[in-house]
Amino acid sequence: MVRFSNNLVGILNFITFLLSIPILIGGVWLSRQGTSECERFLDKPVIALGVFLMIVSLAGLIGACCRVTWLLWFYLLVMFLLIVLLFCFTIFAFVVTNKGAGEVVSGRGYKEYRLGDYSGWLQNRVSSEKNWNKIKSCLQDSKVCKSLIDDGSSGAPVPVNEFYNRHLSAIQSGCCKPSDSCGFNYVSPTNWTKSNTTTATNPDCNAWNNDQNILCYNCQSCKAGLLDNIKSDWKKVAVLNVVFLVFLIIVYSIGCCAFRNNREDNSWKRYP
Repeated sequence: MVRFSNNLVGILNFITFLLSIPILIGGVWLSRQGTSECERFLDKPVIALGVFLMIVSLAGLIGACCRVTWLLWFYLLVMFLLIVLLFCFTIFAFVVTNKGAGEVVSGRGYKEYRLGDYSGWLQNRVSSEKNWNKIKSCLQDSKVCKSLIDDGSSGAPVPVNEFYNRHLSAIQSGCCKPSDSCGFNYVSPTNWTKSNTTTATNPDCNAWNNDQNILCYNCQSCKAGLLDNIKSDWKKVAVLNVVFLVFLIIVYSIGCCAFRNNREDNSWKRYP
């Protein structure tokens, strides 16, 4: 009689196998339909994830339902390594994202961001000019700054008071406008003029350009805004990882029971 733990492992892995198919198809679609480097950025990781899930789920499915002990052993080994890696990544994510936050600006609905406030590891991800040029290209393609202009009604410029009260995203605040410390004069959300009394020492003030392809994409505040966005996303992922980790441990425990059942059945067949 097939035991309950083997059935449960088989069902869970069959579901995982079904889920791996659309993931794999999605990765192939991204690699063929992506028109820019940004759109094709995730194709290889998605394809790799789909193949990984398919192989591991097949090993668990066949190992549990067909009583192939060595396949189930391989499945449990991969699961154990996955649990260890996920645990380490979750701890790392909490540590890395523990530092850094936006600075509240008086009389403004948005916050401003400074690169030095974030962890050194995150800063190193954007310090390379080669890496940043790729990231900057993706930000430009996303038209994140153009959306500030499109929000204006009837195509009229957004009034300065309305703009100052807006709750901008971290990337919009860091990349689409100059820092308030620069003292620039507002013309439109992405058009600012330097005043004659501007004496700010912030290097981002000199990096600002009204060209819609430049703006503040070369500013330290833009990198800080991106890191704040990453930090927020990583914290959410870390919380989900804790839940997923508990689920993996439960599945791993059930898999161990199925593995023990296989060995007992093999021993019984060998010594009737």
